[in-house]
Amino acid sequence: MNDMNSDRTAPVKVMRVFDSCSDKDCLTDIPVTLTDGTLPSETNIVRTRSAAVESACVSVEPIPFNKGFYSIDLSFTFRLELQCYEKACSAPVTVFGTANVSRSCILYGSGSSVKTFTSADTGSPTEFPSPDMPIASVSVLEPVVLDTKLTRSCPLIPDTPAPRQTEERGVAVTLGLFYVVDLARPVTLMVKAYQYNIPRKDCCTDSDSPCEIFDRLRFPEEEFDPPALMNNCDGLDDIIS
Repeated sequence: MNDMNSDRTAPVKVMRVFDSCSDKDCLTDIPVTLTDGTLPSETNIVRTRSAAVESACVSVEPIPFNKGFYSIDLSFTFRLELQCYEKACSAPVTVFGTANVSRSCILYGSGSSVKTFTSADTGSPTEFPSPDMPIASVSVLEPVVLDTKLTRSCPLIPDTPAPRQTEERGVAVTLGLFYVVDLARPVTLMVKAYQYNIPRKDCCTDSDSPCEIFDRLRFPEEEFDPPALMNNCDGLDDIIS
C-alpha cells in the first residue's frame, strides 16, 4: 500500500517546460510538388482526398538582444493524395504530392551556464542537448483541407535564338493547422516519494476463451447514436466555432 502520509522527498531529473504556445493557423495557397512531376493533361478539376503531416523539423536559436528568449523555426511537410478529374462525375486519376510550409515563434527558455553530458548506448559520453540550449518540441494534429485549386505559371525556357515562355499547371492547397510548441530544459526537482505499489492485476489471460473476453467488453452504444445537427442557429454557431 502507498504511504500517503509520508513526508519523504526524492530528487528526479525531468524536462521542465518554461514556455509554450498554441496556434490555429490557416496556410493559404501552398504550392504542391507532385511526385510524378506534372498533372494528367486532361485535368480540369482537382480535389484533395487526404492530407497528413509527414514530418516536422524544429530548430532553436538564441536571441542575442534578449537573454533567455529563443527563436523556434518550424518546417512542416504535408503528404497529399489528390484526385484529378477531366469533368464533374468522371473517373478520377489519383496522384500524390507534398507541400512545405515554415513558421516561427519566440518563447522563453531560461538560461544556464552548465553543460549536460549523458552516456550513449556505446558507453561514450555525449553532450545532451547542447551547451545552454533548451529543447523545443511541437505537437500537431493532421491538417484540415480547406481548399484545392489548379494554378498556372509561365516560366521562361532558354531557347535559340531567344527565350520563350510555356504555360505550366500546378496545384495549390489551403490547409488549417493546429499545433502546440513547448520549450523545455532538464532540471532537478524534489518530489514526494511513496512506497512502490505492486500491481494486483494478472498479466496473463491464456485461460480465457475468446467468447469470455468478448463478453467482458462494453457495448459501444455511442457508435449507434450519431449526434444530430441542432435546429437553432445558436447551436449551429457552436458547432461551426
